[in-house]
Amino acid sequence: MLIEGLYKVTATENTAEGILAKVHLNKDHTIFKGHFPGNPVMPGVCMIQIIKELTEETTGKNLFLAVSSNIKFMAIINPEKTPDLQLSIDIAQENGEVKVKNTTSFEDTVALKLSATFKVID
Repeated sequence: MLIEGLYKVTATENTAEGILAKVHLNKDHTIFKGHFPGNPVMPGVCMIQIIKELTEETTGKNLFLAVSSNIKFMAIINPEKTPDLQLSIDIAQENGEVKVKNTTSFEDTVALKLSATFKVID
């Protein structure tokens, strides 16, 4: 985990396409003191890191983000109001690459959609 203590995986389930993961954000993590004081918002780059880490755990491979062809932040993730997230990650592996399609949501709200290609690091 790159950012220790930021989140905890509370459940994972393998699907035909990849995984479905539930994550709980630590609203008291120091990252939220600077992003933003008095109004914490989950940084987008941290969400991408969580997706990468979950994909690495699922594939058993070290990955490097090579291409992010589509990233849409559709709702603010405030860890004080909605600390529990659900991530649906479709994973396809071919030719030393891992292609990912993710939808992250909380309650009935879609917060993030991402399509990316990761390179496998030896």
